[in-house]
Amino acid sequence: MSEQSQDTVLTEGMSLYRRKQYEDALAAFLKISSKDPEINFDLAYYIGLCYASLLQYDDALVYLEQIITAGTDIARVYQCRLILAFIYTKTGRPRLAEFELSKLLDAGYESPQVHTSMAYLDYARGNTEKAAELYEKALQLDPENATALNGLGYILADSEKDLTRALILCKKALDAQPDNPAYLDSLAWTYYKMGFDTEARSYIQRADEQLSGNEIIEEHLQTILTKRRS
Repeated sequence: MSEQSQDTVLTEGMSLYRRKQYEDALAAFLKISSKDPEINFDLAYYIGLCYASLLQYDDALVYLEQIITAGTDIARVYQCRLILAFIYTKTGRPRLAEFELSKLLDAGYESPQVHTSMAYLDYARGNTEKAAELYEKALQLDPENATALNGLGYILADSEKDLTRALILCKKALDAQPDNPAYLDSLAWTYYKMGFDTEARSYIQRADEQLSGNEIIEEHLQTILTKRRS
């Protein structure tokens, strides 16, 4: 393939990626074989993003780690670290996820995504106070961040530390994403903790409809319905 043809295919692949046609974009990128280091870094970046978008995480890691170790575009390096942290979290490797997030914080990269990701890891380890602090930091940077609103709201509701604020936060998160099952669950749990059983039942059933079989939602569903019958 000539250099001009490679540039055309690369441009086409990038356009397909932006249109979320990830399989077609990946097929285009994989056709290219270049000795130009700049083109190769572009390829590694976009191939990694395509694999991540297609949930082919092991393949994504191979390419995204190339950007982390040798990339010169700082914005891309930061983005790839965030994606790597997400992949490591999803695949049960929290220490590696924390390592990537810590690297971002050490570099002075302050973003709601970093703080909410760290908060999720701390909450999973049972460090709810630290998780709440990190969600608060995320909200200081972006008061409308739905992930932080929901995460902090759920912690405040579950611990019963501030049910009124929990209700406000969870409602705001759900307003941003009305069909998000995690947000529906959080609001249901908040209403349950406040003693509003009818509202709790309505929202937990909606959460279950959106994400049937989820362990946490199922547990909350059973708890809320049992209380209503008793």
